[in-house]
Amino acid sequence: MMDYGTMPNQSIMCIDMKSFYASCSAVMLGLNPLECYLAVVGDLQRTGSIVLAASPKMKKEFGIKTGSRMFEIPDDPRIFVVEPKMATYLRVSTEITRLFNRYVPKEAIHVYSVDESFVKVDGAASLWGDARSIAEKIKDEIERELQLPCAIGIGPNMLMAKLCLDLEAKHEGIAEWKYEDVPNKLWSISPLREMWGIGRRVEKTLNGMGIFTVGQLANYDLQLLEAKFGIMGNQLYHHAWGVDLSDMGAPIIEGQVSFGKSQILLRDYKEEHEIKQVMLEICEEVGRRARTHHKAGRTVSLGIGYSKDEFGGGFQRSRSISEPTNITMELYKVCLELFRENYKKQKTVRSIAVTLSNIVDDNEMQLALFDTSRWKKRELSYTVDRIRHKYGHKALLRAVSYTEAGTAVYRSRLLGGHKA
Repeated sequence: MMDYGTMPNQSIMCIDMKSFYASCSAVMLGLNPLECYLAVVGDLQRTGSIVLAASPKMKKEFGIKTGSRMFEIPDDPRIFVVEPKMATYLRVSTEITRLFNRYVPKEAIHVYSVDESFVKVDGAASLWGDARSIAEKIKDEIERELQLPCAIGIGPNMLMAKLCLDLEAKHEGIAEWKYEDVPNKLWSISPLREMWGIGRRVEKTLNGMGIFTVGQLANYDLQLLEAKFGIMGNQLYHHAWGVDLSDMGAPIIEGQVSFGKSQILLRDYKEEHEIKQVMLEICEEVGRRARTHHKAGRTVSLGIGYSKDEFGGGFQRSRSISEPTNITMELYKVCLELFRENYKKQKTVRSIAVTLSNIVDDNEMQLALFDTSRWKKRELSYTVDRIRHKYGHKALLRAVSYTEAGTAVYRSRLLGGHKA
């Protein structure tokens, strides 16, 4: 049995804005976010455009959800289909964070994403009541002032708050889990991919070990899990017991952090040199994201999706390298190798994804005897990032971005990858 007496026992809320983009757009149109039929799509001019958000009723009654395509939306007069207003969404998100700040100091707020935040309410009980009372006040104020619905999970740590949100609060509105609730509320979860942090690949491996519920995972031999998954096995075991020792603001699952970018192209790309030009732009962005966090990675993954004219398909391949890197041209070199080995000639490409994983801190570098300029390349990359941060992303672009195939100039006009 786990000794919870030695574990952190805080009051942390995980607050999720329901169908945030769709709810904001509904309010702007004077509609009730919970009663209307509304979908936000990336570009109304493209029937294949992706649905970025759908209102709860849209999901429930028409099966349209994030990731659906616009041509899948039924021709129904009750349905509103709108383009995103990213600048407005971000302003509303900032207002919501300011609302949290009425109850707790800024240091107790961790904005996890534009529509999800963690708020630590320890110490606020004498002013506002217990965690559940504060959650009710926050929920009421968001609904009254912004007309937006939200759900709030409360737990003794970030993981439990998140699990409580996903597994109960999203149905109940507000829910609270304590350590003693773990056997009743968490261990019965099956399939395992419904547990936050377990993807299909890990689930398949666990199933192969005879583990099908979170309870079976919690009662599995820890040493065998560590032997199979390494440090990840230790995390899986403790998360199954609801244990999370990370501080507010830290990634909940440190070992799973990766940096990536995927892009659905504006048209089919038929020429290899054009595909490589976009691939280079994406590598540049992945490298920048890693450098922003002063991280580097050893494993580079390339995903290529073929056009629907080719009946879809594509490939996803990874390769680990000897030294961690965040240098754009080193990422690109690995991607080129994967591309040459797996790309089927003459196939038209519609999507490209690059991911850097197996992450380490970027605070040291192994110098190579035959590449004495590697340190300079790394420093140059950070310098370019600083210039772009100060003067804007378009201040410095690679020449490929000004070719017909380049997408960086167009994407620089977007906000969060979508229309502002």
